[in-house]
Amino acid sequence: MSRKFSPAISTGSLRERAYSYIQRGVACGELLPDTAISEVAISKHLKMSRTPVREAIGQLVAEGLLEQTPNRGTVVVRLKRQDVIELYELREALEVYVVRKAAHMTLRAADLERWEQFSNEILSLRDELRRLTQTTLSREQMRKFIAADLSFHNMLMHMSVNARILKVLNDTRLLIRIFGMEQPGYDEAKLKQIHNQHAAIIAAVTSHDSERAAQLLTRHIRTSLEERLQAYDVWERELSFQKSLPAFI
Repeated sequence: MSRKFSPAISTGSLRERAYSYIQRGVACGELLPDTAISEVAISKHLKMSRTPVREAIGQLVAEGLLEQTPNRGTVVVRLKRQDVIELYELREALEVYVVRKAAHMTLRAADLERWEQFSNEILSLRDELRRLTQTTLSREQMRKFIAADLSFHNMLMHMSVNARILKVLNDTRLLIRIFGMEQPGYDEAKLKQIHNQHAAIIAAVTSHDSERAAQLLTRHIRTSLEERLQAYDVWERELSFQKSLPAFI
């Protein structure tokens, strides 16, 4: 005899599946900013009714990942300059709190080893650049970098043992990455700089120097913000230039 599930559980499970599908599409760059989200296409692809897809879209709109537009319906959000600043301010406030907390803890050897491994993956990408005689990371290599960098910061969040902070930070970083997907590939010097920053943060945390850990992480996050704003300004100037061209060009 087949097991029956209540409609509420079934609908919730389908909604979560649709939610994860759309979120992953944005996170990996398949759904770029301003991309229209088709409720019909997603429901057909996932082989489910439109109701859970509609609910998932509504949740993502509420979380700021998608937005409703008058002419195109629901689209992936396009961050404005002030949005980037505010998201980084939120990220700094939460991550600096967490790194202070971690510096007062005694980390498990296995956690510390994984944390260092995530940091060292960035050095592996630098070595890959050298081996392939590339000047900068390709788009696919940048995805690997983003994954390694995200894992480094997520490991810090997990060690803080605060699931609510982790959820807010993950949502914040996902929004930041919507614009970050358009950033140019890093070169060897930049990868080495980021690895050095990560290594210094690990050293401060393991030596229980909470003030130094907070200072290093603050500098690390603010440097990243400056890069995002510079990239945003370049993108905005290019967009403005394209709009100023005559229609026949």
